[in-house]
Amino acid sequence: MLKRLFGCVREFKKPTILTLIFIIGESIIETLIPFVTADLVNKIKASAALSDGSGMKQVISTGILLAIMAFVSLACGAIAARCCAVASSGFAKNLRHDLYDRINAFSFKNVDKFSSTSLVTRMTTDVQNVQMSYMMIIRTAIRSPLMLIFSVIMSFVMGGALAMTFVVIIPVLGVGLWLVGKKALPAFRSVFRKYDRLNESIEENVRGMRVVKGFSREGYEKEKFGAAADNIRGDFTRAERIVAWNRPIMQICLYFNMIFVLLVGSRLAISAESNVDVGQLSAMLTYGVQVLMSLMMLSMIYVIITMSTESMKRIDEVLCEAPSIRNPENPVMAVNDGSIDFDNVNFKYSAKAKRYALSDIDLHIKSGMTVGVIGGTGSGKTSLVQLIPRLYDVTEGAVRVGGIDVRSYDIEALRDAVAMVLQKNLLFSGTIKENLRWGNENATDEEIIEACKLAQADEFVQSFPEKYDTYIEQGGTNVSGGQKQRLCIARALLKKPKILILDDSTSAVDTKTDALIRQGFATYIPETTKIIIAQRVASVENADLILVMENGTVVAAGKHGELLSSCEIYREIHDQQTKGGDDNA
Repeated sequence: MLKRLFGCVREFKKPTILTLIFIIGESIIETLIPFVTADLVNKIKASAALSDGSGMKQVISTGILLAIMAFVSLACGAIAARCCAVASSGFAKNLRHDLYDRINAFSFKNVDKFSSTSLVTRMTTDVQNVQMSYMMIIRTAIRSPLMLIFSVIMSFVMGGALAMTFVVIIPVLGVGLWLVGKKALPAFRSVFRKYDRLNESIEENVRGMRVVKGFSREGYEKEKFGAAADNIRGDFTRAERIVAWNRPIMQICLYFNMIFVLLVGSRLAISAESNVDVGQLSAMLTYGVQVLMSLMMLSMIYVIITMSTESMKRIDEVLCEAPSIRNPENPVMAVNDGSIDFDNVNFKYSAKAKRYALSDIDLHIKSGMTVGVIGGTGSGKTSLVQLIPRLYDVTEGAVRVGGIDVRSYDIEALRDAVAMVLQKNLLFSGTIKENLRWGNENATDEEIIEACKLAQADEFVQSFPEKYDTYIEQGGTNVSGGQKQRLCIARALLKKPKILILDDSTSAVDTKTDALIRQGFATYIPETTKIIIAQRVASVENADLILVMENGTVVAAGKHGELLSSCEIYREIHDQQTKGGDDNA
């Protein structure tokens, strides 16, 4: 796991190494400063006893040396901080980039495994935690142990027996802080999974804002969000209560060290038989603070790294997840035509699923045909068409496009030959032109207008003040459902695909507009295979082939007149919708 994560450092290895070098330099100088300070105190004391002023020169030279050391330490610290910021920010950038690349390679099956809200949390909160941990590792986690070791060594050099105080306080402080970290870990670990539920509540509320307001469920949504937020607050509060013990434990050890050094050291300093003087006594107090602060920082690092360990695992889960759909070794790079064959296909979304979403599908569709698919909710219509561009792989059997198994194609080449207009039409933030050029990035303005005319979108686009330069808000919230559907159809037409799949994508337009759109297909893309999933019989009655689906199987196939006489399900749907002559009934 660590090898994979630290592999994201890449081009930021240099600032990482520079951080370590300057941190080592800063630590060495900081531990030498009390030593030089002690020498300065002793020289000041000695010069006071001299009347010729010769001792003042030594005091000044030592003071200048001390000032230079302080400046060098400050410079090392500043450079280390800058390099650390560059390294940690770059590491987080690469980590997000690798996560985003991996997620983009996921199939629907992989995304279903994690859920979209969990993936968002991993790319934001979890990456931020790992970034903080990395910053602490390359800076504080190096500095604190070095300061601890150097300070203890210098304490024994300067104070001799006085340094024995660390033999007592270091184990006490170390064990105390370790226990604090261990107790706090369970609460920190549980928080990150709860972030997923919090983000899920936010996402559902924002996306379903109209539904929430339409049913006056704002109070319920506030309670749901409040419960999720309060759950996280409770875990953090419990953890922080435990972590708060760090400070009193450190202060007890710090004051114990000060009392011991001052009590024992002052006795030794005034003793004629002892070689301990005032300078050494002041150095011991400084080293005591450095030792304890180093231990305190180590305890904080322990807590932060422990917190980020769970984030590391969650990120690593995504990086280790192998896309369930991959290119073959020698992929076919071109789709010959839009013919589609389902050869004894069975499909289920998960290996653990008890029943198949599709069963015994055996279909043969010639290139250029218009195929209608009709059936009740949950009959498997969408599942059927998702197998064509290989959004999912079949469980048994084979799906062939252009006479070749879809698993033999290069994924990008296959999907470039198939255009889908889904039930949930999605427009991205940007102008109408930018959205339409998703279908063909090199499309001219004339081609865009032509596609929109065929999709019956040009009229309402021309009514906007900015026309095709009109800005579409995120999710297309500033256009109606019918307008969004027509723009998505125009986007698909610009692609001029071998296969066009419309998954109930004209449900928000009237029957006249629906008929005009289908008429446009016949003239603009006559050689394209068109699969139209619809709830209205009027949308498919002129198709070359109509499939009637129920419970994941094709129960009937034929033309409109044939199905009226031979298929009871189709006849019932037709009669219900045409009763009274109203196609919208």
